[in-house]
Amino acid sequence: MEDGTPDSAQRTTGERVKLNVGGKLFETTVSTLRSGGPDSLLSALSNRTSNEPVFIDRDPEIFSALLALLRSNRLPSTAKRFSNHELIDEAVYYGIESQLRSALAPSQLSGIDASLFSTIRPSSDGVVTDFNAVDSDGSVWVAHGGQVSVYDWSLTHTETVRTHLDYISSIKKVGTDLAVVGSEFESGLHFYNLANGRRVGSVEWTDPSDPRIYKAKVNAVVDSVDSVYAAFECQHRENCVVSIDKGTMKAVSELGRQSGNSAKSTVVGKLTFLPEINALLGVSVSAGAFGYSGYVRLWDSRSGDVVWETNEPGSGRSSRFGDSFADVDFDREDLTMFKICSKSGDLAVSDLRKLSEDPWVYLEEKNPCMRHAGGGSSTLIHCYRKQVFVGRGGELEVWSRMVEKGIDGERERVLHEGLYRRNYMDKVEDAERGIIKKIEGAGDRLFVTRENAEGIEVWQSSQFSGAVLNL
Repeated sequence: MEDGTPDSAQRTTGERVKLNVGGKLFETTVSTLRSGGPDSLLSALSNRTSNEPVFIDRDPEIFSALLALLRSNRLPSTAKRFSNHELIDEAVYYGIESQLRSALAPSQLSGIDASLFSTIRPSSDGVVTDFNAVDSDGSVWVAHGGQVSVYDWSLTHTETVRTHLDYISSIKKVGTDLAVVGSEFESGLHFYNLANGRRVGSVEWTDPSDPRIYKAKVNAVVDSVDSVYAAFECQHRENCVVSIDKGTMKAVSELGRQSGNSAKSTVVGKLTFLPEINALLGVSVSAGAFGYSGYVRLWDSRSGDVVWETNEPGSGRSSRFGDSFADVDFDREDLTMFKICSKSGDLAVSDLRKLSEDPWVYLEEKNPCMRHAGGGSSTLIHCYRKQVFVGRGGELEVWSRMVEKGIDGERERVLHEGLYRRNYMDKVEDAERGIIKKIEGAGDRLFVTRENAEGIEVWQSSQFSGAVLNL
C-alpha cells in the first residue's frame, strides 16, 4: 500500500494492535487476538488495516480478564470479581466462549483432594427433591417442590419451569430441552419441554384386563438413546418397568411385572442403563424388622429377558449371609458392580462380565487410621470416574482404585481385595450439615444433597490436583 500500512495478509503475529474498550486503551499483539480462534471477533479485528484503535462499547474490566486468558490460557485472580454469567456473556460477544469454558472447567475429579466448591440454591422451594447431573454437558436439572430448574456447565441458572405436580420425586433429562418427571404422590410419567415450559406428553401404566393396575406412580427412571425406562408401582403394590419410546412418548413394552407381595418382587428403586452391554439393571432394597433385603436384576434391553439376578438374603451359601446390601451402584467405565453391606458397612465389587451365583469380592480396609464405620439405613454409594463415593449418615468418603505398576490390561481386570483404598473427603463441619440423601457425579464434579437441607453441594478437585495412588 502507498502509505506503508501493511494489509491483512502482511500483518505479522508479533505486530501490536490497539483496542479501545469502553474508553480504556489496550495494546496487545496480533497473535494474542488470533488465539481466540479464526471465527472470533478479536481475530477479525487483528486483520484491520488501520492502526487507529477500534472502539468496542463493552466492559473494560472484564475484557482485561479475557485478554489475560488469551495470553496465558488461565484466568487472572481479578476475574473472581465477576460472576460466571458476566464472564460468559462477554466471552460470547467476543467469540471466545470455548476458551473461557476450558478455563472455568474443573480439573479431573479426584475424591482424595476434592472439597466443597459451592452450593446450588434454587430461589424458591430450596429443598431439592431430586436432581439429574448430566455428564455429557455438565448441566444439572433440579427438581424442587413442583418446579424444575436447569443450571448449565458453569452452574449458572438458565431457566425454571413450574409443572402441574406439587412434588417431583424423580427427574431425568432425556433430550436437549426435554425432561421427564414423576411423583410418589401423583400418577404417571410426564414429559416437559423446558424451552417453552409446556407438558408435551404423559405415560400412565394401565392394563384394561387388570383393574388393580391404575394410578401407578413412578419410583425410578433412566434413559437410553431411544427409550425411557420407568419403574411404576400401583396402590396394591403391583409393579413393573415400562419401556417408553422417546419419539412417540408412548409405552411400548413391560419388563418384569411383579405382585410386590415379597422382598423379591418389590418395586425397583434404582435403574441404570449400560449401553456397552445393552443391559438395563434394576435394584430394589427393603428394610424391615429383620434387617435389609432386596435384589439386583439385569435385563437384556432388546429382548426384555432377565439374564442374571441375585437376591439377598440368599440361600445361605454366601460367606456374607445375613449381611444384605444397603445400596448398589455400577461403574460404567469398568463395567463393575458395587454394593455396600447393611450391617458391616463393607464394600464389595463384582465384574459384570463374569457374573455368577456369588460374584462378590469384598474389599479390605488396610488403612489403620480409618475407623470402622458400619452400615445402616443412611448408607448409599455412587460410582464415578473409577471411584466409589460413599455416604454414611452425614459423612462422605471415597474408595479410589489403585494403579498397579507393570500390570497388563488383562491382569488389570482381575478384582482382588486390595484394589481400592478408602479415604475421607469431608471435614467434621461438613458431616454436621445433615444425612446425605443422594450423590451423583457429572462434568468432573460431585453433587450431593442432604435431608431437609436446602440446595445441592458441589464438590470438585483443585486446579493443582494430580494425585495418583500406586501399589
